[in-house]
Amino acid sequence: MARLVVASSTFCLVPAFASSLLPLKSPFLLFSKGSEYTSFLGFNKSRRLSSLSSSKISMNLKAGIVGLPNVGKSTLFNAVVENAKAQAANFPFCTIEPNVGIVAVPDPRLSVLSNLSKSQRSVPASIEFVDIAGLVKGASKGEGLGNKFLSHIRQVDSILQVVRCFEDDDIVHVNGKVDPKSDIDVINLELVFADLDQIDKRLEKLKKGKAKDPQSKVKDEAEKSALDRIQSVLMDGKPARSVSLTDLEKDAVKHLCLLTMKPIIYVANVAESDLAAAGNNPYVKEVTKLASDLQSGLVTISAQVESELTELPHEERTEYLKSLGVSESGLGNLIRATYSLLGLRTYFTSGEKETKAWTILAGMTAPKAAGVIHSDFEKGFIRAETVSILLPSVPK
Repeated sequence: MARLVVASSTFCLVPAFASSLLPLKSPFLLFSKGSEYTSFLGFNKSRRLSSLSSSKISMNLKAGIVGLPNVGKSTLFNAVVENAKAQAANFPFCTIEPNVGIVAVPDPRLSVLSNLSKSQRSVPASIEFVDIAGLVKGASKGEGLGNKFLSHIRQVDSILQVVRCFEDDDIVHVNGKVDPKSDIDVINLELVFADLDQIDKRLEKLKKGKAKDPQSKVKDEAEKSALDRIQSVLMDGKPARSVSLTDLEKDAVKHLCLLTMKPIIYVANVAESDLAAAGNNPYVKEVTKLASDLQSGLVTISAQVESELTELPHEERTEYLKSLGVSESGLGNLIRATYSLLGLRTYFTSGEKETKAWTILAGMTAPKAAGVIHSDFEKGFIRAETVSILLPSVPK
């Protein structure tokens, strides 16, 4: 049953699992930069909150789209970010600098809450997609456009690896044939090689360095222990995320932003004709098995269909998807898979001026969730009250 969490009867947090009944009688409170509150979690009326961005927990999600040249990577990026300027051309390395686009997270609950509160505007959660140039075999050693692009991947939270699962004689494959397993192996090995190179340099530095205090010594020892085990796993061609680490070890190696430590979603890019029954596509079957073996996510999408959707009026898109035998675009599936893989959830604040979606980690308590908006809300938290509200369900 959906629950609406109301703090101090003036502020609401609506968790992503909300779905119940009863209209709200008390108004929602707008949360905005520099605004005053008559009462919230024990704050005085005269207290002003400012410079919110400096004290918020950063929950800005960034996903890097990678893949070999001509797998449909930039076509997908252009489609999900309608105003993107990546050049989707039929030759390798057409994306030289990473293109970045902010995409709103579709959520039908936002408009329902906005209507209930008669909000002046709605602000959805967002994901930042980064289109990174096509990688090739030997990229970790400078082949193609080399380490320049591997460095771009280090800055993202998750990796979306687009895998070509369609035949098209007009679109050349960089290796001469469509082979999902080979494509995945090439990308994964380049990420492994890049991590091994970085770990070698870091271990050498740790060996030469000397901790200045006991606390630093403990952290350095934890880092060396973790890197030794990760290095051994990488030498077997397995990702760093397959190594079980303690919290201290995770914190110690976090600064390295190891590529194979990042969660991966394999995006099987199929032809328009295969979208409704993608499971029958032999290439998709192969990617599905590989994703399972690698403990990674999987989403099937048609970049071409996504591209065609952007050229249609919004009211015609649903009918077009129905004609293809699917109920929604691949963007929703992609975002949900990313949220699930990273263990993220959405909750909402709502008032007369604004209804806004916020991203939090699964399992966060109400005080922690409030702290995403402003740290003072977590520090001064008193209690949470709940009432029921009917909200539309979100597809799983």
